[in-house]
Amino acid sequence: MSTSLPLEKSPVELRAIEIHEETEALEGYVIDPSRYPDNARGLKTSADGFVLIPQPLDTDDDPLNWSPRRKWLMVAIIAYIAALADYTGGTAIITVIPQSNEWHLTQATVQRAVVGNLFTIGACGLFVVALAGFFGRLPVTFFFQSVMVGTCVWSAAATSFNSYLAGRIINGFFCSVGQGGALMWVKDLFFFHEHPRVINYIEFSIILSPYLGPLITSFIVSGTTWRWGFWVCTILACTGWFLVFFLDETLFDRTSPTVPRGSYISRLMGVQQAKTWRQKSLIRTFGRPLIAISKLPVLMILIYYFLNFAWVIGVNTTVAIWLTDLYGFSTRDLGYFYFFGVVGVLLGWLAGHFLHDAVGSFYMRRHVGRLDPEARLIITYPATIILCLSLIALGFSFQHQWHYMVIAVFAATQCFGVMIVTTAINAYLLDCYPEGSGEVSAWITASRNWAGFMATYIQIEWVTQLGPAKVLGIQAAITFASLSLLVFLQLYGKQMRQWQGRMLFGAGKQSPSNTGLQSA
Repeated sequence: MSTSLPLEKSPVELRAIEIHEETEALEGYVIDPSRYPDNARGLKTSADGFVLIPQPLDTDDDPLNWSPRRKWLMVAIIAYIAALADYTGGTAIITVIPQSNEWHLTQATVQRAVVGNLFTIGACGLFVVALAGFFGRLPVTFFFQSVMVGTCVWSAAATSFNSYLAGRIINGFFCSVGQGGALMWVKDLFFFHEHPRVINYIEFSIILSPYLGPLITSFIVSGTTWRWGFWVCTILACTGWFLVFFLDETLFDRTSPTVPRGSYISRLMGVQQAKTWRQKSLIRTFGRPLIAISKLPVLMILIYYFLNFAWVIGVNTTVAIWLTDLYGFSTRDLGYFYFFGVVGVLLGWLAGHFLHDAVGSFYMRRHVGRLDPEARLIITYPATIILCLSLIALGFSFQHQWHYMVIAVFAATQCFGVMIVTTAINAYLLDCYPEGSGEVSAWITASRNWAGFMATYIQIEWVTQLGPAKVLGIQAAITFASLSLLVFLQLYGKQMRQWQGRMLFGAGKQSPSNTGLQSA
């Protein structure tokens, strides 16, 4: 028996024993028990009183039922592994100068390794989520992390630029297993109302890493050879490889929960997951990212993020060169300067820790207890304005050689803004398409790194031709113009999602993969 509430959740029918997560995504999420018949009797709720979406199954095999301690340990490990990709990429930014001296090449030539690494980091996630959907999260993470360790050794031991370039490109293709698949782990382990806070922790690690790499490597290079920068990367990658053994398989078929999990070794090696291969198609799993990007909200968010993050990476990858040439910074000076990234990202994480949930709660109070995914975008407006103002100030700072502390302040402000934006768009796309958590995560990673690839490729020559003030002013204008995409999504995003429907993977069957059909 069902009871409709036209004033509270029209036109969706609320049923006390059933929640379809994909329907919630299209019509708006309701997590307040008082908005359901009989105060959501028969539905499972959290300790703090929220209706759980999706409803967990009555089995310990369901990752949603795992203990908070176990979940957060896995989040910490994924966050660490995710940070390694851009940490090693950031290390390569600082080693450009000593490498150009050792191999008698221009800095622009050596920086091609940075550019190539950024491109393959972006591509990595698209393969990770496809393979993880077929072979399982755990064995794919283990394999990719193993190859990453080898390519870090390769980068440290390279005796020529061509060898180093090849090592960096291959490293990028395997080092982003944590970044590209971050949201699929979040979706597997946590309920809807927990997503923004968990995402904020993981994205803090990811956004911090490209600043932490140059910071630490600057001090290393100032006292020893650049190779030790990559030996440190190797040590960190080996630590990540060891931590994989504390993860577990979270890929869980909610339509066939009776399939046994098997031993841990069988899950790590993919033997247990192989028992379900007959029910899957490897070709279809590789088609899932294409289905995801065919959704207009996904495509528009990716374009918006590309047009914002490009200039963040552009500043980060070239600021060391500018400070060395214009201000006479030593490598040790650069190490101290890169604390701006730590400060900016930390403040962005701290603000987001409270703001993302606060904005969601405010929206629900104004919309009769319903939270539409578009509510996640509200906070991106002031954050984007902060990014614009930071770029303008940085352009004038470099153009007129203002004090380097002015540069540090506005570079930190830029980090603050992009941290807020990154968590918001991840939460938005995960709310819109919970069935495509891995796919939207991979595309966000691709957008972020391909934006950096483009900016790094054009930044130095562009600034040389027009000057920093004009170039960064143009970039600020592009950033501001990208807000039009968010305005459009705010006004018409829900209609577009309802018109296009959810992501239908496989043969297009309406699978109730995230329904909790547990009777009271």
